Amino acid sequence: AGRVHMIDHELRFNPNRAKLHRCYTVEEAAALFGAHPNTVRNWLRSGLAAIDDQHPILIRGADLRRFLANRRDASRTACPPGTLYCFRCREPRRPALGMADFVENGMRAGSIVALCETCDAVMYRRARRDAVDRVLPDVAIQFTGRPERMRECANLRANCEMDEDSTT
Repeated sequence: AGRVHMIDHELRFNPNRAKLHRCYTVEEAAALFGAHPNTVRNWLRSGLAAIDDQHPILIRGADLRRFLANRRDASRTACPPGTLYCFRCREPRRPALGMADFVENGMRAGSIVALCETCDAVMYRRARRDAVDRVLPDVAIQFTGRPERMRECANLRANCEMDEDSTT
């Protein structure tokens, strides 16, 4: 379980933080990504190219960026049509009972919200309204408008629970 957590954490490193034309020591690369220097040393053992075998070890920014981008891309999972990615199960799953909601967030876009058929976790995916049928074919979609905001309510009262007689 500890190994899986470490891999998941590494996937969150943004490769674009590394400057292409700069060289980094192990400690500088670790500080750049908020990682431990041993993490960068593990990357070197896993295939990250160093400039040479001299100390201090130097890593080209372009090599660091390419290594992290390749690592991230290798771990991505494409969701086939009819599925959404469940973060609890860590794989694409069908919506429970073949149902999902589409909540509009903008003019033509919104979020698809559904429950995982396996673990009942809530799954989300951004999509355009006109693409929902391609993303989730054979799934019953309920389209809802934007949720109403408090400031748009006509009868907004801060203390609606309190009675006027009880305040004295």
